[in-house]
Amino acid sequence: MTDTTTATAARTPDFIAIDGPAGSGKSSVSKAVARTLGFGYLDTGSAYRALAWHVLDRGADTADAAAVLAAASDFPVRLGLDPDDRTVRVGDVDVTEAIRAPHVSGAVSGVARVPEVRAQVNELFRSLVAEAPFDAVVVEGRDITTVVAPDAPVRILLTAAPEVRAARRAGELAGENAASVAAALHKRDASDSAVVDFLNAAEGVEVVDSTDLDFPQTIDAVLAVIERLRGAHSG
Repeated sequence: MTDTTTATAARTPDFIAIDGPAGSGKSSVSKAVARTLGFGYLDTGSAYRALAWHVLDRGADTADAAAVLAAASDFPVRLGLDPDDRTVRVGDVDVTEAIRAPHVSGAVSGVARVPEVRAQVNELFRSLVAEAPFDAVVVEGRDITTVVAPDAPVRILLTAAPEVRAARRAGELAGENAASVAAALHKRDASDSAVVDFLNAAEGVEVVDSTDLDFPQTIDAVLAVIERLRGAHSG
């Protein structure tokens, strides 16, 4: 009895790792999947946005790797894992809305491309999952399947054709046209892919291509992969 209890208590939550390019729908799909399964949800992009906000708030330049690393070493970020509560705090400051501001969005790539910073932030992600009060946590980002959790029981690359991703993102942004959104997505993909390859699936990573799928169908496709791989893993 004691051994069983100890084994149960020592069990850490599973990583459900989902990567994908901008506009692939990974955030909305990941939240819906987590909500459906009763799992936690971790938006890793919010952490990098919060760090960019933190660097700017300190009056530092996000293009200065040393300044970014210094800020990352003193980064009191708090990220909830509830898919229905996306509050992000840095210290006592609620930055949930502030990290979506254009000037912060424009600074994220500069922060995320510093290898030492990525290593620190990745450790934060692993700690959050390990301490989570859930059976599993859906973690979405750019290099979750390859760097953060390469041994995760479920690793998925969620993708779609570039023109489809641009159209979807334009639909989310009132007043933006598809051409300008497509250009922005291409620029972001090019910038971010200089740091990590999130456009091609690594070995063992399942691809879910949502080009011809609507939102509910994409959720169902991801749920099917999770059910199959978690079952195989536990077996």
